[in-house]
Amino acid sequence: MKIVRPYAKVMEPEALAQALVRIEYAARVSHRSEDETALNTERFIRAVVLNHGDWSVVEHVSASVEFLVDRGITHEIVRHRIASYTQESTRFVNYAKKMPPTFIYPKPDEECCWCLKGLEPENNGDGWRHYDENDKPFSDCSYEPYWLTAIDEAEHAYRELLSNGWSPQEARSVFPNALSSKIVVSMNIRSWRHFFLMRTTKEAHPQMRQVTIPLLAEFQKLVPVLFEDIAPEARQVANIAKGR
Repeated sequence: MKIVRPYAKVMEPEALAQALVRIEYAARVSHRSEDETALNTERFIRAVVLNHGDWSVVEHVSASVEFLVDRGITHEIVRHRIASYTQESTRFVNYAKKMPPTFIYPKPDEECCWCLKGLEPENNGDGWRHYDENDKPFSDCSYEPYWLTAIDEAEHAYRELLSNGWSPQEARSVFPNALSSKIVVSMNIRSWRHFFLMRTTKEAHPQMRQVTIPLLAEFQKLVPVLFEDIAPEARQVANIAKGR
């Protein structure tokens, strides 16, 4: 079985870095002051958006993010309504022919360096271990043995069902939530702000925070003025007012 580390990354970050210019231009249209654009973009955004509360103008800019997370986390991500989603399809991807399935361990604070380097664990009757090129064990796998066994059995069952004539969309039923999945998410900046206010809090799922907190840092670097007030691990109740 292949176990991978989840991630989230901004697609076309250079375009997101230019977001404030478009937002400022859109905001100035209402007063026909476009000729003053870029005189002091950040100060203008603070005055109109942050201080005056006109968040509608930030909806003119969108950003797309590629996530690699397990299926449980994709179910949470797609609950955000104003967005576009394209997700890896377990109906159409044949994991016996196209690529082997990969899985994500559910405890972000526990890592097996050998698994994450691509060295698959094996169970030869004496527990889950990592073996060298001469088939000699050199390290026990750090992950929970019962979890490894469950994932191994699910992957084996999937392959057996395919060999028995099942289609990928039928055989996928034996896959667990731990199955990794790529999903591309596009939202406007206002929706991304709400996403981070909800999904980086103490109450968010640990696996969600594993990818959203580094992603928030990337947004704060590219568009600091619109995301600088969002603090990772805050209480969700404290963030609700910021989302208004």
